[in-house]
Amino acid sequence: MTIPTEPIGSIPRPLDLIDAMASGKDSEAKLEALFDKAVRETIECMESTGSPVITDGEQRKYHNFFTYCVHGLPNMAPDGFKIPFMAGHVRRMPRLTGGPFRYKCYADSYLEVARRFASVPVKQAVISPSALSLLYPMEGIAGYSREEFLDDLLNEHEIEVRGCLEKGAHKVQIDFTEGRLAVKIDPTGNLLHSFIDLNNLALSRFSNKERQRIGVHTCPGADRDSTHSGDVDYAELLPSLFELKAGNFYIALAGEKDPVRILKIIGQYMKPDQQIFVGVIDPINPRIETPEEVRDRVLEAAKYIPIGQLGTTDDCGFSPFCDDISTTRETAFAKIRSRVVGTALAADVLGKR
Repeated sequence: MTIPTEPIGSIPRPLDLIDAMASGKDSEAKLEALFDKAVRETIECMESTGSPVITDGEQRKYHNFFTYCVHGLPNMAPDGFKIPFMAGHVRRMPRLTGGPFRYKCYADSYLEVARRFASVPVKQAVISPSALSLLYPMEGIAGYSREEFLDDLLNEHEIEVRGCLEKGAHKVQIDFTEGRLAVKIDPTGNLLHSFIDLNNLALSRFSNKERQRIGVHTCPGADRDSTHSGDVDYAELLPSLFELKAGNFYIALAGEKDPVRILKIIGQYMKPDQQIFVGVIDPINPRIETPEEVRDRVLEAAKYIPIGQLGTTDDCGFSPFCDDISTTRETAFAKIRSRVVGTALAADVLGKR
């Protein structure tokens, strides 16, 4: 038997690419060449781990996993929503200053490039509508209502996801890291429920067959070896999470203090048509997990999740923000290799039972 295993997305960028993106002095042609080189080398390294599904490492996402699609738009100001991390630093979203809302870049363009270099299936991560809803300022925008913005947002998200599906993505993964953060911001749960409702409006635009190729990723954040909501009880998120109309769920678990408790909650609330990819690798822990540790984590998960619905993944991307060099590329690929080998070891054990 086999147990499916997939990465989440980002891999630390090569230092020459990070420097070029930060300086802004290189020509567009030189920057494009650096992007292509980074994508090609990342795919080669990820395939060498034996991973049956890969990503492009988000090498082209400019500058992070959640604002890549709007970076450089003239109707964005830099003083938007703040995301404080437990290590003390803050990441900030841009603020929409006027309508209409449109993406500048769609993720299917990254997928198209990646598939030229790849010899195995490629998945594509996209940002959730709920995360991008935070672009709209609380005080509103004259002449452009929040309702008009949300209509435009859902349309743009649908265009992006359909583009990825049509261009052959193995899966389209919707990054929903703000789910757990929403509980921290608003313990009443109202913000979380509004996020779930908005994302379900988007997911409802796709058929049941299409949603089997769409997944949702949740984690407490991962940046500079820190999280933004690791102190939030998972139990406040997971029951609502499984109300999302997606076929796949990628759930950070390796970095949790009590993974068995979380597995019990997953087993209680997951639905029969949902594939659950549990995190067996902690990207913000510098220690490289052994395949045997991964095997044991999978075997534990199999006590609570039916084997036919079980998969493995990494808790999060290894560098969701392009300037994060807290993890080396070599460490990221070593961890991925352990995930792949350890998952196969667990499948062998379970297949003999």
